[in-house]
Amino acid sequence: MNEYRLFIDGEWRAAADGRVAATINPATEEPWAHVAAAGPADVDAAVGAAKRSFADGRWRKLPRAERAAALSRIAAIILERAEELARFEVLDAGGTMRKANLADVPATAQTFQYYADLLSGSSDEEVFDEQVPVPSRNIVRREPIGVCACITPFNFPMAAASWKIAPAIAAGNSIVLKPSPHTPVTTLLLAEICHQAGVPAGVVNVLTGPGAALGEALVSHPDVDKIAFTGSTAVGKRIMELAAPRLTKLTLELGGKSPNIILEDANLDGAVRGALFGTFFHAGQVCESGTRVLVHASLHDELVERMVEGARSIKLGDPLDLATMMGPLVSDSQRANSERYVHAGREEGARVVTGGRRPPELARGYYYEPTIFAGVKNDMRIAREEIFGPVVSVLRFSDEEEALRLANDSLYGLGAAVWSRDVERAQRMAERIEAGTVWVNDYHLINVRFPFGGYKQSGFGRELGPWGLAEFQQVKHIHVGEPTGVDQKYYFGLLFD
Repeated sequence: MNEYRLFIDGEWRAAADGRVAATINPATEEPWAHVAAAGPADVDAAVGAAKRSFADGRWRKLPRAERAAALSRIAAIILERAEELARFEVLDAGGTMRKANLADVPATAQTFQYYADLLSGSSDEEVFDEQVPVPSRNIVRREPIGVCACITPFNFPMAAASWKIAPAIAAGNSIVLKPSPHTPVTTLLLAEICHQAGVPAGVVNVLTGPGAALGEALVSHPDVDKIAFTGSTAVGKRIMELAAPRLTKLTLELGGKSPNIILEDANLDGAVRGALFGTFFHAGQVCESGTRVLVHASLHDELVERMVEGARSIKLGDPLDLATMMGPLVSDSQRANSERYVHAGREEGARVVTGGRRPPELARGYYYEPTIFAGVKNDMRIAREEIFGPVVSVLRFSDEEEALRLANDSLYGLGAAVWSRDVERAQRMAERIEAGTVWVNDYHLINVRFPFGGYKQSGFGRELGPWGLAEFQQVKHIHVGEPTGVDQKYYFGLLFD
C-alpha cells in the first residue's frame, strides 16, 4: 500500500491530528494508497509556509531567467518520471493508460515548459514616454499577488494542477493547492518534482484529504491573496461567498453543458467521431464535453444510428490495458449520478438508444456503458444539467437560427463545436455562440498557448496562455513626472493660486 503525507514547506508531513484517508482505484473498488487527511492546523501551516516564502522573496525576487530554468527542469523531470506518473494517474482517476501516456503526462510537462518559455520571452515591465498633459515616463509593472489558494478537480489531476502551479509560480507567487480527495497522489508528486527542480521550500505546498471543510478553511484563510478553483458551479458560488468579505481575487472554471452542432453539410464521418469523442472521452468526465449533440433534421436518423454503432464499439475494461478505450467513472457516487440522470431522462420521455446500464461483464469497478438519448427536448434535465458521465443527448434542429437558439439556451458557456464543410459559415456561427471555447470541425483540443474559460455560470477568468499568467499578477502603474519644477505643473492651479 502506497503511503503519502502532506507536502508543506519543502517536506513531507503527517497531518497534525494524524488522520489518513484512502484513495480508491476506480477499476477495482479497492484502496491502493493512503494519504494524510489535512485539517485546520495543516491549512495554517501550509499558508504560513507560503506567506513566509513570498515575504522573504526567496522565489519571487529571483531573476526571470532562473525561474524559467526551474520551470524547464520541472518539465524535464515529469517526462523522466512519465511511466510512474502515468500509472499512478490511472490508478487514482480511472482514466485509460492511452489517455495518461498521450495526454496527461505530456500536457502537464508542456504546461510547465510553456510558462518557462513565456518568462524567457517577455518582461514584467513596460515603459511609455508621454508628452500630454506634460512630459512623463510611465512604467506598467506586472507583479505577483502573494499566496494563492488553488483547488483542482478529479478528472485531470496532473494537468489541472499544472494549469494552476505553472502560471502561479511563473509569476512569482507562492501556492497552496488542494487536489480532489479522489485523486490526490500525482499532485503530491508534482509538488515533490517542483522541489526536486529547485523551487524553494514553501513556494509549492499540497494539502490532501476529504471533506468540504478543508477547502473552505483554505479559501477563507486571511493570508490568502488569490483563489483559483476548477470544479462545479455550486461549489464555485460558495467560494465566491467566502471570498466576498475580503474581496479576494478569483478565477473560477466551472461546469458546462456544451452544444456540439452538426450542420447539414458536415462531413458525417468526422462529425460522428467528433460527437462520440466529444462525450465519451474519459467516460464523459470532462467539463467542456459536448453532451448536447444538436443535429440538422436531415441527418438526425443516420447520425443517431452511426453514433449507436460507434458507442457499442468502445471497449470498456482495465484502464491499465492499452487496448481499453474507456475506463470506469472515478467513484461509485459519480456512477450513481449518471444512473439518476438516465432514470430522469426516461421519466421525461427521452429514449435510450444504447447503453443506460452497468456493463454486466464488468462486475467490479465503477463502469457505466456509453449512453445515448434520442428524442430529447432542450428543457429536459438531461439537456440542461451537467451529468459528468458517459451520457449524451441528441436534439434535432431545422435551421441555423434554431441551432443557435438551442445552443445558447443554457446556464453554461464553457465549450461548443460546429461541424460543417463550409468553414467560413461555421466560423460565423462560432462567433454567435456564448462559450469560451468553440471548436470548428474538432473537439477537446485545448492548446496551452490559448485561453480557456467560460461564459455565464461556467465561471470567469481564463487559464493558459499569457491570459492565465495575468490571472496571477497585479498590475501597477508608476508615473514619473518630468520636469520637476512646480511652475511647470499648471494643473496645480486647480487647487492653488
